[in-house]
Amino acid sequence: MSLRHAQARLAAGLREFYVAPYRRTFARARRDEDDLFTMIVLSEALGVPNPVSYYTAELLPAVYDRFHDWHRRMGMDRSPLEDYSCC
Repeated sequence: MSLRHAQARLAAGLREFYVAPYRRTFARARRDEDDLFTMIVLSEALGVPNPVSYYTAELLPAVYDRFHDWHRRMGMDRSPLEDYSCC
């Protein structure tokens, strides 16, 4: 085993040691950020005035594939959009 390989394994082990306790917290924060992003992109479709709708319209295709999971997490049994039915 070379010294470089041993250092890489040690660095990976230390990274795992320090990151593992916070993995769930980081995952939840990431999901909350994704929910906020989805809300901003879909705000015009949900009836909330969006001052940057011109810029967020091109992001809609990126959001549609995660839309079903998002509206279920927000507590909506059915899709809130009339023209997009995922359920």
